[in-house]
Amino acid sequence: MSSRVSGTVRIVGAGLLGSSIGHALSALGIDVALADSSRAQLRLAIDYGAGRAAVAGDAPSLVVVAVPPDVVADVIERELSDFPDAVVTDVASVKLEPLRDLRARGVDLARYIGSHPLAGRERGGAISARADIFVGRPWVVCRDEETSAKDLALVEGLALDLGATPLEMTPEEHDRSVALVSHVPQLVASLLAGRFVDAPEGSLRLAGQGVRDTTRIAASAPELWVQILGANSAPVVDVLDALAADLSAVAGALRVPEAPGARRAVADAIRRGNEGVERLPGKHGQNRRFESVVVMVDDTPGQLGRLFGELGDLDVNVEDLRLEHSPGAQFGLAEISVVPSAVRPAVEGLQARGWKIASTSND
Repeated sequence: MSSRVSGTVRIVGAGLLGSSIGHALSALGIDVALADSSRAQLRLAIDYGAGRAAVAGDAPSLVVVAVPPDVVADVIERELSDFPDAVVTDVASVKLEPLRDLRARGVDLARYIGSHPLAGRERGGAISARADIFVGRPWVVCRDEETSAKDLALVEGLALDLGATPLEMTPEEHDRSVALVSHVPQLVASLLAGRFVDAPEGSLRLAGQGVRDTTRIAASAPELWVQILGANSAPVVDVLDALAADLSAVAGALRVPEAPGARRAVADAIRRGNEGVERLPGKHGQNRRFESVVVMVDDTPGQLGRLFGELGDLDVNVEDLRLEHSPGAQFGLAEISVVPSAVRPAVEGLQARGWKIASTSND
């Protein structure tokens, strides 16, 4: 595949995002020069194939800063000074605070463009890096009046080369947006999962896919999130205050469920959640909605392959898949997302082939 980015790309920070960018660019034949203050992390990223070690004399066309939020401004300033012919971008999850810091220092930001790929995993480090984590994900680019069209095209080209979708936002818009869709969800997942610490073992054995989905991101690293949340505290607090008011209203209704209006308050809260979920983009960023078919799958080798093969024979495209296992059961539940018109052909065709359908979203 041809790439929009050319020359050497210097990546400062060989953790999850930096190494993942390195893997993706290396696969396109781009010369990737890696730098990291941790020799062990750098060596690991190189061993896994994310790039080579940066050396004196490198002349990168693009520098990507992928370091923790508390040092991002320092590193951007240094890289702008050390590589006067390079465009410098960063992938920090907070955009306004480092920009304000750099402006207060009087740094010339003509060649700096802040950006942020909305991608990641629960586990960090070079060992968790993957070239495909950006595919289909938004990549926010924060330009300003000083940004040249050529420099902007380079950063947007990086996002496109990695399979992401570039979106232009101001730093303020970005930070408010990620507070709502990323930072507060992390806190909510962590707080809910924290309730499990002292829960009876018998209660946790009842956990199904719903609670696992809700708390999946609670496995994230505390050290990093302390920095992220501190750097974006004002927008996060605004969302938390509104959420706290909603929780208080529902709790008040449930304290006296027989009181006039109590059931309506709870129903309205659930319905508003329905409406919010409907606004989330679907597959490939589309607003297209899917229905689900839940199939019982024996816990034996080859069953999922057979299921997919027979769905293909039925000309049913699988838009998404989620697996759930019940404790002690010798089968799993495969929840398959399909377009609404495919529900009936999928159910009737699979049943004719001996599959057991547990439920559909129309039940």
